[in-house]
Amino acid sequence: MPEARPAVAAAAAPLTTPVFQILLSLIDDELHGYALIQDIRERTGGEVALTASTLYAALKRLLEAGLIEELDQRPHAGDDQRRRYYRITTLGRAAARDEARRLERLTAQARAKKLLPALRTSSARGTR
Repeated sequence: MPEARPAVAAAAAPLTTPVFQILLSLIDDELHGYALIQDIRERTGGEVALTASTLYAALKRLLEAGLIEELDQRPHAGDDQRRRYYRITTLGRAAARDEARRLERLTAQARAKKLLPALRTSSARGTR
């Protein structure tokens, strides 16, 4: 049972931006490294652009923590055999959810201090 502690501790800690973005990319799909880089760049409008070395260092840590796993079989027939595909684990999904909630709490605190404007409600949008 002691082996589970590092993964649980990793899941509870705040996630770095690259790690959080990798987990977000894997929420909906099993992806290989280059597809992860592209997805993150597109989804963040270029705000987060991972290099291959940053990506593979993060993937190694995520694998070791049990937040993602490498697929044994290629999801696409005829795909390049050198590509390694990854999928998020249940623990990884929980870690991503915990991080999203943490970020949500921080944003709420910033709104309470008037650092950010209050969110518009759906009823306010309809009255424009």
